[in-house]
Amino acid sequence: MKVLTVIGARPQFIKAAPLSRALRTRHREVLVHTGQHYDHDMSRRFFREMRIPAPDHNLGVGSGTHAQQTGAMMVRLEELMVRERPDAIVIFGDTNSTAAAALSAAKLGIPIAHVEAGMRSFNRAMPEEVNRVVADHVATLRFCSTPAAVRHLRNEGIVSGVFLTGDIMADALRLLLPGPERIARILRRRRLEPGHYVFVTIHRAENTDRRENLRQIAGALIGCGRQVVFPVHPRTRGCLERFGLLDRLAGSPDIALIPPVGYAESLALQSGAHAVLTDSGGLQKEAYLLRTPCVTARTETEWTETVASGWNTVTGPRRDAIIAALRRIAVPRRHPAFYGRGDAAGRIVRHMERALG
Repeated sequence: MKVLTVIGARPQFIKAAPLSRALRTRHREVLVHTGQHYDHDMSRRFFREMRIPAPDHNLGVGSGTHAQQTGAMMVRLEELMVRERPDAIVIFGDTNSTAAAALSAAKLGIPIAHVEAGMRSFNRAMPEEVNRVVADHVATLRFCSTPAAVRHLRNEGIVSGVFLTGDIMADALRLLLPGPERIARILRRRRLEPGHYVFVTIHRAENTDRRENLRQIAGALIGCGRQVVFPVHPRTRGCLERFGLLDRLAGSPDIALIPPVGYAESLALQSGAHAVLTDSGGLQKEAYLLRTPCVTARTETEWTETVASGWNTVTGPRRDAIIAALRRIAVPRRHPAFYGRGDAAGRIVRHMERALG
């Protein structure tokens, strides 16, 4: 079986690592990087760290509006799919790369396998929600992380080609989580004491592009009374600077604004934290898998089971709510295996073999 795997952003690099390993034991994989994550040095570092094979094709699409980016991807992906003639394509999650690849393959009649299918925030104002709905409705095979995802698809009339596999992020974490000694070294290098700091990532446009939302989040970091470690994406840094918030954060003695970190270091810093504060869907799951309480600076989450189990608190981008959530953090006694046991990649490949082989 010849499979064309399309990735374009950091979360997809992470998810591709275990699936590429499983696919390549018996099948041919053609790996395509759309260039949606357009910082080439960061992309190369992620590929190297996660032991992902170098992409066979890099489309170099780069930034732009949603329409510009998605349209450019579709043109280049269509040409590539016609040339490569794969038996199936694999897509992940909910990015513009996901939607572009899904639409291109559907119009060419190529079977589509969507990993992390069925997730819903029920907020159509989010571009990611539109992308994931489109991908699910044109996909051939839909691999779901949780029973809730299966129910969401059923509610939309999608019942065939749906498989509950567990979450491939659990596979990635098993594969790439540093050992205890390396975690301890990373924390010592950052002068961090386990359990005494908050690990922060903020990158969604709904927060970074809105002055008031970003101001509220910055105020929470300054006022939370904890040491803060904040790897700042270049785009987020630019927004902080534009809104006059960067100097305020940098001037706080308890806040360390650091460059973006690799996946292994991110996992290490999450695992040692008092809590994670994020607007990332992937980090909500990682925090849960690492048994670190999470505070989500969004008004909703796709990962509702983390909230129901007490491991995640959704506050929205509101200063007082974030501070209150961080101050009442408690580690729940129960930690159900919502996302499987780290064997999703093998399950996905076996389902693909049965359905397409």
